[in-house]
Formats: sequence, structure tokens, C-alpha cells
Amino acid sequence: MKSKISLINSNILNVTNGDCFKLFEMVYIGKNKFIGEVIEIDKNCAVIQVFEDTSGLKLDDEVYPTGELMCAELGPGIISNIFDGIQRPLISIEKESGIFISSGVRAKSLDEEKLWTVKILKKIGDSVRPGDIVAEINETELIVNKIMISPDIEGKVIDAKDNGDYKISDTILVLKNNDSNKIFEINLKQRWPIKSQRPFLKKIDAREPLITGQRVIDTLFPIAKGGVAAVPGGFGTGKTMTQHQLAKWSDADIIVYIGCGERGNEMTQVLEDFSKLKDPKSGKMLMQRTVLIANTSNMPVAAREASIYTGMTLAEYYRDMGYHVAVMADSTSRWAEALRELSGRLEEMPAEEGFPAYLASKLASFYERAGYVKNLNGTEGSISVIGAVSPQGGDLSEPVTQNTKRFVRCFWALDKNLAYARHFPAINWSMSYTEYLDDLKNWYEKNIDSDFWNCRSKILSVLNSESELLDIAKLIGVDVLPDDQKLILNIAWVIRLGFVQQNAYHNFDTCVPLEKQLNMMKVILYLHETCKKLLDLGLPVKILSNHEIFEEVINIKYKVDNDDKFFFDKYFKKIDNFYTEMSKK
Repeated sequence: MKSKISLINSNILNVTNGDCFKLFEMVYIGKNKFIGEVIEIDKNCAVIQVFEDTSGLKLDDEVYPTGELMCAELGPGIISNIFDGIQRPLISIEKESGIFISSGVRAKSLDEEKLWTVKILKKIGDSVRPGDIVAEINETELIVNKIMISPDIEGKVIDAKDNGDYKISDTILVLKNNDSNKIFEINLKQRWPIKSQRPFLKKIDAREPLITGQRVIDTLFPIAKGGVAAVPGGFGTGKTMTQHQLAKWSDADIIVYIGCGERGNEMTQVLEDFSKLKDPKSGKMLMQRTVLIANTSNMPVAAREASIYTGMTLAEYYRDMGYHVAVMADSTSRWAEALRELSGRLEEMPAEEGFPAYLASKLASFYERAGYVKNLNGTEGSISVIGAVSPQGGDLSEPVTQNTKRFVRCFWALDKNLAYARHFPAINWSMSYTEYLDDLKNWYEKNIDSDFWNCRSKILSVLNSESELLDIAKLIGVDVLPDDQKLILNIAWVIRLGFVQQNAYHNFDTCVPLEKQLNMMKVILYLHETCKKLLDLGLPVKILSNHEIFEEVINIKYKVDNDDKFFFDKYFKKIDNFYTEMSKK
């Protein structure tokens, strides 16, 4: 019997004869073949969420099963592309239907007519196992796409093509399974269910940082490769700009940027910026190692939910090749709002603030797909996830933020007061934290300097002491504080303006290597120690703080080139001269 629509509730449909469907099966709906997914099955009825605008659907329209789960198509052509939430290429859709996505529009996720130059790595007689790399393609100038055997296939090569140019659907190898005698034809693409994690051999403990070039992150609150971080903050605090900086400058091999429910103008800015930026490591265009998934706030909410899983599946595909991938999800709050809207239409029992009771498990299923792993083919790769959280009114006690904190180990809390004071990144050092310090300490001491962690601790100690002293000063006034505490306020001011604050539009300051970050800390701490010596000689802080040396140290970030390691000696000499000058008074 045919399955037909019996109820339409925006993007939620009830369909008769639901027993012919599988849970989470992808289906086509109506004459326009809208894409949907089965999310609930009753004896005689199935509930389907539709990933497109359902305008034009009517009762008794037929629903067609496909027999497969909602999948992403994986192969060469993903990098540099821009997809919507269900992996439809937006550039191809624009050519077909204009700047707005028409209902029922279809476009292949990957270009099936393009010829790729393929290097075949296996020959007749070779045995191959799940995950083995059998061919290579230069997908862009920066990324080599490694064609892998699907995790459910193994056997012996009985036919192999020569190196040459092939379409993604062309067969390059033929395998025969020794046990079942089943024949497998291997081409350049594979499909994978977006809600199923791709397999790996084992997870590896975090051991090296994801270097971002942002001092407040790399030095004060670092994240490991394969780690997870949340960037919560109210409207206007700089969540999107922070993620832009991380996407531009982090040392991940590949960036997957998911614009989930964000405003269209923000995604436009991402598209325009990334298309013009050069990769700092290679000098090539940044888009040659970037994938963008654009699911704006005016797109269907069901597709917003799918976009998170689509982006993660693409990231896992490149992780399996041995790449380090950074996923930027902007924002998970919009994703949670989509869950809440769909849950309401399904008439489920709401939990706190109307969110579904399974909000925490959904967040966990997303963040737990991050990690540093050993792949089936023996390579090592990682997925680092940075998820923006947009609590209404900046309230960090709301359910999405609180549940997110359960699954992330790095929390970069954005502060509206810092943002309004034009202090960016507006990460509040007293509200933020990282749990990767013990994991990364050895790497920093081995690769940067054995004194790095000690300098970091002292810098953070000064900032925390400033917060305490400012609370006291509100009650009794700054003038009543002793000179040693006034000095802490002055040095904290230098740290805030000269180290923590960063200018994304300055050539030197937009991305700073760890060696320069360490030298900047050493200069600031040396100034602090020198001032304490002068206090011991009886000089008041008021005289010291009027000296130009404080402004000069603040401006180091603009004056010293990122590659100039020896120019810092000049500042140590200036501080010595400052001591000599002031000690004579």
C-alpha cells in the first residue's frame, strides 16, 4: 500500500502505512520529492521531519521510501565547497534557481562530471582492509584526498585501473572477499549516515595544543587538538568574530565552519572574508582547506538540526585520512532552539525553559564525536570542536550553556562589559577555565620553554588579584590601598591592554606565535619585579606609574615583528634603564 500524508504541521508530517519505513530512513515527499527523515514509527503511522520548506504540500501526497538512512556523500570536491544543512551545494543551486533556494530543488552534493587525477596505490593481488588508503587525489593545492576502503569492506584486489583521470563514480578497483566471494567495486566516493560516528581503532589522550595565535587562548586557556570548547556570550560579545579568528589562524589542517541558524549577513561575511584570506602557513587561499556549511536562521529548522551532524561527518571523513580538523559550530543554541521547536510540534513533554528532556544527550552525541584518534589505517587524526553558545540575555545559567559545560573541557566565557569597552577577544579571565593544562604542560615545556607555564601562572595570578582588589576598591577607594596592591593594579592594566587584548586587524597582532607570547610575558613580569624593587627603595607607585615605560611595554604587540626574537632584549634594557633612572630619585 502507498504511504500518504495524513497531517501537516509545518515541517512535521504524519504519514499512513508507517510500518513500511525504518527509523531514521530518508524519504522523498510529494511530487517535488522534498527530502525528509522518519523520526517516529507507530503501528499504522510514521512521523517525518522535512528538511525543506513544505509550502505546497497537501494531504494524501505520496511519500516514497529510499531504504537508506540520511547520509552525507564523501569524496573529492568537499573542500572549498559551500553546502546547506543537508549537503546541497549552494553555488550549484544558485546557478539553477537564483539566490533563494526553491522548494524541491535538487543538486548533487559532489560534481559527478569533473575529472580527478588519481594515483592508484594498490595493485592486483594486494589485500585491503577497512580504512586502507587505496588512492590519492590532489583535491586542492593544500589537501590530498585519500580514497579509503569503506569500514564494512575487505578483500583482495582482482582488478585495478592505471593512474589517470576519473570521475567520482568510476570504478578504480575491484575487490573479492575471500570468505563470501562477494565482489566489491571501489570508486572515489562513499556514503555515510550523518548521525552515526565513523569507526576508529582507539582514542588517544590529548598531548598537543591547537595553536590559535590568540594569546588569551594559547597562553591562559589552551585547548588540545581533539578537544572541545564552548564560547558562550550574549549578543554583541564577539562569538562569531572569535570563531572567525580561530578558523583563520588555528594550526588545524582543515576547517569545517558550520553556520547553524545564524543571521544571513554573518554567513555572507564569512563567505566574503574566507574567499579573500591567505593561509598563513602556505600562502595559498584559505578556502583550499575550508568547508562551509551555511544554514541561516530563515532556513527550515529541521535542516538546522541536520547541519551539525553533516558537518561532523565531513570532519570525520578527513580525520580518517590523518588530518587534524577544527569544527566551528555557530551556534549550538540555535540548534537547540530547532530541537525545541520540533519537540513542541511533536507534542513531547517539555523540560526546563521548553527544551526537550533529551537536550543533554543530543549535546553529548555531538561533542563526543570530537577527539584525537588512531584510525583504522594506522594514521592519527583529530577533530577539535569549538561551539558557540548564545544564551538569551547573556544568562549563562540557562539550560543550553549549563548542559554544554558538562561535555566540554574548555570554557571561554565572553563578557559584555569587555566587549562594550572594545576589549577583544572579550574572554573573561575570571569566568573562563580549561581542563587541558595537565595534558599540555609537557608539550609547552618541551617545545616552547620550560618557564612558559611558570610565566602563565604569574600572569593569571596578577589578573585574579586585580579582580579581588577592584572589589575592595569599590568599597574603600583605590587611594587607600597600599603601594604594593596599587602596583598590582598597574601591572594588571599593562597585561590587559598589552597582552590579553588583541587587534584582529593589525598585521602583527592578529595572530601571534607562542614564542612571542612567552617573550611578552617575560617583559611584563620583569617590569613587575623591577617595580617591586623600586617600591622597596621607598619610591611611591604614583611616580612609577607616570613613566613612559608602561606605555612602551603595552605597545610591544605593535612594535615587535612576530618573527623577531631578539628585539625583546631592547625592552629588558629599557626596563633596566628605568630602574637606574628611578632609583636615583
